[in-house]
Amino acid sequence: MAVETMEIIVSTDPPEAHSNILSQGIIDYNESAVPDLESVDDEVRFFVLARTGTGSVVGGIRASCYWNTLHIELLWLSEECRGTGIGKQLLDSAENYAAEHHCEKALVETTSWQAKPFYEKNGYQLLATLPDRPKGHASHYLAKNLTIGMP
Repeated sequence: MAVETMEIIVSTDPPEAHSNILSQGIIDYNESAVPDLESVDDEVRFFVLARTGTGSVVGGIRASCYWNTLHIELLWLSEECRGTGIGKQLLDSAENYAAEHHCEKALVETTSWQAKPFYEKNGYQLLATLPDRPKGHASHYLAKNLTIGMP
């Protein structure tokens, strides 16, 4: 195939049809490379919330399960709940939910001013650190095997 001149466009709001072409293109490529790969349609997005007796949300986790992995997108606790064990309860609940949905691993990204020691205390292993992201700080990538100790 002859290479023709291409127009390269940067957009923060592309037409939905263009976005769908990209999404379907990577899905098709992945399925051709790994035929038994879990479908992206099987992704489960979920939340684990900590609420007071009056219903106020004081913390929680936003996560998803796909490719046999729990992806912790964010974990937040109000200042008064930090150090009380609620974070561990949230994390345990997310990991248990993920294991019930056939996840064998967990992944999380945290920054140098956030919760790296918390995750390490809860069995997560540091995979990599990206220094100066954001500038003057670091991003840490941690993982945990969820099948250890399971029947």
